[in-house]
Amino acid sequence: MRSFPRSIGLRSLFALVAIAVFFGLPVPSLSSAYNGHPKLVVVIVIDQFRGDYLERYHDQFGDAGFRLLLDHGAYFPNCNYNYANTRTAPGHSTLFTGAYSNGHGIAANEWWDPKKKKMVTSVEDDDTKSVGLPDSKAGASPHNLMADTLGDELKLATQGRARVFGVSLKDRSAILPAGFAGDAAYWIDPKSGVWITSTYYRNDLPRWVQDFNSSRPAKYWDREWKNSRGELLASTAHRKAKDGSEASFYEVIGGSTFGNEYELEFAKELVVYENVGRGPATDLLAISLSPNDILGHRVGPDSPEMAQMALDLDHELADFFNFLGHQVGLADVWIALSADHGVSSLPDAVKKLHIPAENVGASKIEEQINAAITAKFFPGHPAPYVKLDYPLAWLDQDAFIAAHVHERDAEVAVGEAMKQRGLRDYYTKSQLAAGEAPNTPLGRKYLNSYSPHGSWFVMGVPDIYTVGPGGGTDHTSPYNYDTHVPLAFYGLPFQAGTYRTNVETIDLAPTLASLLGINAPTHAVGRVLTEALAPPHRGATEGKQP
Repeated sequence: MRSFPRSIGLRSLFALVAIAVFFGLPVPSLSSAYNGHPKLVVVIVIDQFRGDYLERYHDQFGDAGFRLLLDHGAYFPNCNYNYANTRTAPGHSTLFTGAYSNGHGIAANEWWDPKKKKMVTSVEDDDTKSVGLPDSKAGASPHNLMADTLGDELKLATQGRARVFGVSLKDRSAILPAGFAGDAAYWIDPKSGVWITSTYYRNDLPRWVQDFNSSRPAKYWDREWKNSRGELLASTAHRKAKDGSEASFYEVIGGSTFGNEYELEFAKELVVYENVGRGPATDLLAISLSPNDILGHRVGPDSPEMAQMALDLDHELADFFNFLGHQVGLADVWIALSADHGVSSLPDAVKKLHIPAENVGASKIEEQINAAITAKFFPGHPAPYVKLDYPLAWLDQDAFIAAHVHERDAEVAVGEAMKQRGLRDYYTKSQLAAGEAPNTPLGRKYLNSYSPHGSWFVMGVPDIYTVGPGGGTDHTSPYNYDTHVPLAFYGLPFQAGTYRTNVETIDLAPTLASLLGINAPTHAVGRVLTEALAPPHRGATEGKQP
């Protein structure tokens, strides 16, 4: 199908799509990655975008941003992650593999590496180098994934003709969605804001990325962010960080509405210069919008800044969807939208309503746990035997092995020390590996959070609205405010409506795979959301009597 001309707006497009459906044109039933329909699938993941936000701000949104999906697509307001480790890397992996951590292997953003004797990130890869920076630092790749992704299956189905790209301010949020076979993943250097990649994908930046980096980051400094009443919310003027150094592009611009504008501007350039959506097969573009998370940790979900961020993003998405309509044609584009996790309200705000809540100050708890472990197993030899990424504790397993302490004993001791410091309960790595969790909703969430990666660990169960940082807020709990995220689809195969059935994030990849006519990712356990699919339309001669 040809792209719509630039003169056709969204209202006209809706009318054309309605006509196609009314007259039973065979576009939906013939959609398949094998014949290049749709031309492009775009999956937008908003980092730390809680499921209630779309309901909260619905009446303030325009017609062509979020409401393109809410009013003209299939919207599932009751979507949750059925696991406890609600973090960025696991969330993105789950959305694109259709599996939880016990399937795709990514249980955290980082973990203790027994061989390197340090914390490593979920995508860190010493066998690669970064591309786009003067100093050739260690690069990143999806090598820790234990399952393939929607993009990988699309590549396999089309013998590599499909193109797959990932874009985010964060490396993990670009790489894990792009999967093993992605043509490229792009993220920013936190300090300067320039877009970079890894030798896993290519050995140098394309000319268009170099041109973008030479001019675009600079224009986002020294701007004022105002709300709809003209009141100043923030500025992107240069400032000092807490340690006295110059605050980074990631902190200043990334934590403002301009970060979303910056990402989507880059995504547009990618679509144009890589001819995304204009090839012989269906392409996939994964865009993870990071600024919501960068800001949200500091100000919480109920702040004026977060409200304005949602409204500004609505305008940015409307502009991006209009761009896709001009560049590709929205009748040849499917769009999916979700989030990698939610977030807790600020504990100080929660306590005002007499609901239990706390900023625990995880560094102090880590010291107390290590003191207890030293006294029990290593008297007279204090050391950081446990690294706490609240509420997850990583053990230096080699230290315990040297002291002839077995894994189960070490993990139970750490878990009991965590309970003494306020955690409700705990699950150990050895326990989860053996499937030894209660057959309860909470027990199943922790079983789904297991991964063999990293050292021995203990997953603590926090109290409600209890977060690790001493200020601000966080996610990482099994509770609904962290697991509840939006899920919505737009495109010809989808029957417009709001579907209030309980669904999970693992359903996104199998649904898109089924509609594309390709295999679901290797470890996918989600279901196809058939209730939201438009009925098949018969051809002109089908059903006639001979």
